[in-house]
Amino acid sequence: MFDFGVLDTLDKLGINVTGVPQANIPTYLQKYKSEAYVNVGSLPEPDFEKISEIAPDLIIISGRQREAYEELAELGPTIYMAVDPSRYVDSFKENMRTLGKIFGKEKEVEQELAKIDQMIADLRNRVTQLENKNALVILVNDRSISAFGPGSRFGLIYDVFGFTPIDPNIEVSTHGMNISFEYLAEKNPDYLFVIDRGAVVGGEGVASAQQTLDNELVKMTKAYKNGNIVYLDANYWYLSGGGLVSVSEMIQQVANSLR
Repeated sequence: MFDFGVLDTLDKLGINVTGVPQANIPTYLQKYKSEAYVNVGSLPEPDFEKISEIAPDLIIISGRQREAYEELAELGPTIYMAVDPSRYVDSFKENMRTLGKIFGKEKEVEQELAKIDQMIADLRNRVTQLENKNALVILVNDRSISAFGPGSRFGLIYDVFGFTPIDPNIEVSTHGMNISFEYLAEKNPDYLFVIDRGAVVGGEGVASAQQTLDNELVKMTKAYKNGNIVYLDANYWYLSGGGLVSVSEMIQQVANSLR
C-alpha cells in the first residue's frame, strides 16, 4: 500500500492492510505506524525484501512509485492509482469505484461519493456567491514558495471548487512555479491558500509557512487584509489526497474558510 489516500479509503471501508510505508504517515492514519503493520519502506523507496516476505495479494502504488512498477509487479499483483489532477474528480471516482469492485464494497463507495458530490456542489454554490473570489494556491517549503494553477496537483481549488485563478498562466508541474513575495504582492489575490510542506516532512529548524509569510509584502495583499490567508492541512493536501477521507476533509477545510 503506497498511497495514503487509498489507505484512508481502505481504512474507512474496513479493509485489512498488511504493509504500509511508515515514514511520514499522515497524523490521521497514525495507527498504521504500530507493529501490527509491516513497514515496507518509504513512498519513494519501497523495501522490496519486506514486500516479498509479505507475499501480498495486491500492491497499490501511485506517482512516487511509478518507476518501480515492474519490480513490484514481480512480487504481487500491482495496480497504479494516482489521481489525474487534470480531471481530479472523475479520476478520483474511478479509483474509488475500482477499490469498491475489488473488495466488494461498491454500495459503500457509492454512498460516500454521493456525499462528496453534495459537499462539492454546496461549496461551489458558496464560492459562486462570493463578491471577490480570485485565489492563489501556494506550497511553502521552509523559505521557498511555489505557486500552483489550474490542472495542477492542487488545481481542484479552481477546477472543482470554482475559485478564479489569479494567474491562469502558471505552468502545470509537479513541484509548482517558484515565486517571490513581490509576485504575491503584485498578483494580490482575494484568497491565498497555503500548504505547508515543512509541517509534515520538514526536519528540525525548518521555518513554518506562517513564519515565511510574515512580511510586509504579504501584508499588502487583500488576502491578508481581509483575513483570507487559509492554511490548509498538509496531512490531507500534501501527504494523501485522493481518498474518501482526505477529499472530504479537503472540501470541508475550504468550505470552513469562506466568510
